[in-house]
Formats: sequence, structure tokens, C-alpha cells
Amino acid sequence: MDIVVKGRNVEVPDHYRQHVAEKLQKIERYDHKLISVDVELFHERNPRQSDHCQRVEITCYSRGPVIRAEACAADFYSALDVAISKLDRRLSRAADRRRVHRGRHAPVSVAAATASLAFTPPERYTATALATRAETPAQAEERTEGFELIEDADDQPWHIVREKEHPSEPMTVDDALFHMELLGHDFYLFNDKESGRPSVVYRRRAYDYGVMSLGM
Repeated sequence: MDIVVKGRNVEVPDHYRQHVAEKLQKIERYDHKLISVDVELFHERNPRQSDHCQRVEITCYSRGPVIRAEACAADFYSALDVAISKLDRRLSRAADRRRVHRGRHAPVSVAAATASLAFTPPERYTATALATRAETPAQAEERTEGFELIEDADDQPWHIVREKEHPSEPMTVDDALFHMELLGHDFYLFNDKESGRPSVVYRRRAYDYGVMSLGM
């Protein structure tokens, strides 16, 4: 399993890369066919976001669906802990779904598949994130040692920071919802297997979902 750690606007020190590798060793127990894991760090410059200004995004690639988790905290170490906790739950759900398919060849329902994935409390309220607020200044400084912020020369009020393209294999709405939850997104673009149309599933309020499709 290849692990790639990069910073979008921050220089990542070697000791943190080693820390990430050690933390991610355990996730292979869920899927022995994992190909690679991308870990991306991003610093939020807004001073009002100081309690959760460091964001960590983890994306796992394997022969199955892409699984992703992200979290924000006051430092990159705490954000990594919360993100890995989310990733564990999603990898576990994906493993359960594979066992169901190999066993009785019947897909698990959306409700069962997403029971522990959706509506996770915001990471800024988790025990890991709250614990960092009680750190001494010396401890906080040690956690951020070695990280160097990179100034962005683009002074536009908005800019595209990422472009993605993913396979367009036809799938059912149920499968699309499952993929959406594994990615931790509020929407998911897919080709509807039944209608043949480009469609989007999305999360509504409470426990409801919606589907939008392009007309022919």
C-alpha cells in the first residue's frame, strides 16, 4: 500500500509523514487489496477558524469503491486522529457489504449501509478536538513544529482548487448512496443503471435523500 502525504498550502515535515504511515498501518485489516492512500493537509487562513483551522483529507483507493474521510482541528495531529476514526467506520461498512455480497448475493439496504456513516457530530465537538484546547502553549507549539505555511499568490476572491474525474460505470441509486456515504459527501454524481441518465443523489434534511436527473 502506497501512502502519499502532501500539503495544499503547507509544507509537510518528515516526522509527520512518518506519523501518518504508522497511524494508517491498521486500516489494511479492512481491505488487503488497498492500492494507495492519499493524505492531504490544508491550512485555513481565516483567524475566526483557529479552533479547527487545520484540515486533513484521507482518500483510499482499492479495487472497490473510493473511500474518503476528512476532519478539521486546531492542529494536524488531532485532525488526523478524527479523520482516521471516520475512515475506520467507512472501511468497516465497506467490508461488511463485501461479506454480504459474497454470502447471499443480496445488497444491503441504504439504511443499514449508512447507519454509522451519516450525521457524525462535527469534529470540533469530538473528544479528540476538545482535548487539544486544554494543551499548554508549549504542547501546542510542539504539535505544530516543522509545518511551514505556503503563501498563495492568487488574490482572487474565489478560485478552483481541485478538478476530479471518476469512472462512469452505471449503478443503482442504492449503490450511489452507499458510495456517497463512503466518501463523506453530501452529493454523488453517477450514471443511473435503470434510466441511463446522468443523475445526482444528495442529502436533504434529517434522514432524507434526493435524486436529480438530466432530461433526455
